Amino acid sequence: MNDIAREDRPNHLSVQHEMVDGVLVVAVEGEIDHDVKDVLSQALLSDDGATPPRIVADLSGVTFMDSSGINVFVTAHRRVSGAQGWLRIAGAQESVVRLLHMVGIDEIITCHPTVEQALTA
Repeated sequence: MNDIAREDRPNHLSVQHEMVDGVLVVAVEGEIDHDVKDVLSQALLSDDGATPPRIVADLSGVTFMDSSGINVFVTAHRRVSGAQGWLRIAGAQESVVRLLHMVGIDEIITCHPTVEQALTA
């Protein structure tokens, strides 16, 4: 088994933010694993306590996710729920949807086929 260094994967993870009607939409592209969990966590959660109470995570560009991503989403869900907000997942590819379903995350964090549906749910 070969260990591929992060520098060999320049597009390993990309995160972009956009505010849409008071909802933080976080578009994620690439692979979510242990190497990038902190990047994802920072994108979803602010260390200064100013985490927006409503977040849509657009995972349409995510090609792989392991338990590190699950942990980040559970933590984000708990934080926004404590602030009377919500976290929704949108556009996840089939392999990611399978993982979310297998570990039961889809029962605590609602998943939607598109960002638009997540915003209007």
